[in-house]
Parts: sequence; structure tokens; C-alpha cells
Amino acid sequence: MAFFLETLIGGLMAGMLYSLVALGFVLIYKASGVFNFAQGAMVLFAALAMARFAEWIPLWTGITHPVVANGLAFIAAGGVMFAVAWLIERLVLRHLVNQEGATLLMATLGITYFLEGLGQSIFGSDVYKIDIGMPKDPIFALESMFQGGILINKEDVIAAAIAAALVAALSVFFQKTATGRALRAVADDHQAAQSIGIPLNRIWVIVWCVAGVVALVAGMIWGSKLGVQFSLATVALRALPVVILGGLTSVPGAIIGGLIIGVGEKLSEVYLGPFVGGGIEIWFAYVLALVFLLFRPQGLFGEKIIDRV
Repeated sequence: MAFFLETLIGGLMAGMLYSLVALGFVLIYKASGVFNFAQGAMVLFAALAMARFAEWIPLWTGITHPVVANGLAFIAAGGVMFAVAWLIERLVLRHLVNQEGATLLMATLGITYFLEGLGQSIFGSDVYKIDIGMPKDPIFALESMFQGGILINKEDVIAAAIAAALVAALSVFFQKTATGRALRAVADDHQAAQSIGIPLNRIWVIVWCVAGVVALVAGMIWGSKLGVQFSLATVALRALPVVILGGLTSVPGAIIGGLIIGVGEKLSEVYLGPFVGGGIEIWFAYVLALVFLLFRPQGLFGEKIIDRV
């Protein structure tokens, strides 16, 4: 029982991190109706900015206190992501209003390769580390209930708590604020939203800025765990099944989908892996996503598409 709970908790914590990356896809889709393939590149670019600013700020300012230096690096990286979001809206999206979804999709693919190349040119292509002070030593919990207790990684707990707090804040933002309701209106119909006075360009800037902050937090956490390297962009691919499972337009769906994928990967690898030779954790999420595409393509919480003739 203790081993099962240990695996379950590990899966839930991994699922929260998947949810955090998936949120970037959901945010952009809710505002523009396009699947943003640039989200992985945004995570990588934000992580590179965070890592490099954390190195440069002590050299530029003489500030060596790690908390202050990391805080300034986070603010600087956030400013960079805001600038990236503004430029994307100004130079790309503004000229593609009311275009076909395929056109917007190709635009995000172009943004992906541009950000990857720009990140390498500005910040370098080495492997960098992000040290934000999260403890990496494991702890033993529930020792009174189970012999030896349950092994839990402190870093995973803190990372999951940060992800959960950000997800909760974004859920409230979308459901309770006027800007959040405007974002949903823009997603439903660009022309109708414009006709009632919703400034489409400003809404797109806001949502790309929010997605940039989400990418920064995701990049900071994943960079702290795995190191900042160009393979970090592929982390976003692990979030694709989460979006398919939860639904492209649902923030709660991104949360639930991430938790299901995270737990499913860990449990299947531990309990089914020995019978099939292992490696289930790599493809489990994609097979589950394929099943949903066949039988429920809108996901658990997505909106059904009803065509009336």
C-alpha cells in the first residue's frame, strides 16, 4: 500500500507540471481559436532568459544574495516574455485577424522556429542550470501509518504547489474577471466580439502575456529539475495528450487531464511495465489521447461541436 501511494503521489505531482504546460495551449486557444505550437519554444525561451539573467545580474549589479538575484532575474525574464508577446501580436497576429485556423497554425509554427533560433543567438546553446533554492532532498512521510514511511521528493512538492497556485489563479481570472469573460467572447467569435466593443488586439496581447508568464514559470520549474537545454522544448509535446484529454477550451480540463496523464504514466510503468518490457511511460499518454480522439474528440470538458443544417 505504501508503494502504491508513493507512486500515486509522484504521478499527481508530475501531472500538475504537465497541467502547467498545457495551460499555455488552452490560454492561446481560448483567445484566438488556434492551437499554439509555439508554446514549447516559449517555455524554452523563458527558461533560457531566466537562467542567463540569474548569471548576469550578479555581474552587472554586484548583488550576490541568491533570493534577490533570482527575484530580479525572474522580473527581467518576465519583462522579456511580455516584450515577446507584444511583438508577436504587433507583427504577426494583428495582420491575421479573422483568417483561417490553418493560417494561424502555420504562423505559430513559424514563431516556434524563430524563438528557438533567437534564444540560441541571444542566450547561447549550452546547458544551463536554474537554482531557485528548491530543496532536492527527499523526505519520508506518514511513518506512523506505514513502516518506513512514504518517500516524497521535496522539490516535486514545491513545484506542484507553485503549479497548483498558478492554475487556481488563472481559473479565477477566467471565470470572475471582465477581462477573462472578454477572452472567452473573443474565442467564441472574433467579429462578434469586435462588434460589441471588445478590443481584439489588446485582448490578444493580454493572453499572450499571460501565456508568457505561464511559460516562464513552467520553464523555471522544469529547468530547475532537468537543466535548461534545447530538448526542454519537447516537454510541451508531453502536454499535448493532456490538452486532448481535458479539452482545448477548458482550464479545469487541463488540470484534470494533467493529473490523469501523470498518474496513469507512473502506475502503468510500475504495474504493467514488467509484463510488457517497460517503456510504457513514454507512450501511455499518446495512446490514451488516441482513444479520446476516436471516441470523444472534444475531450472530457471540451465543448461539443454541433453543426445544424
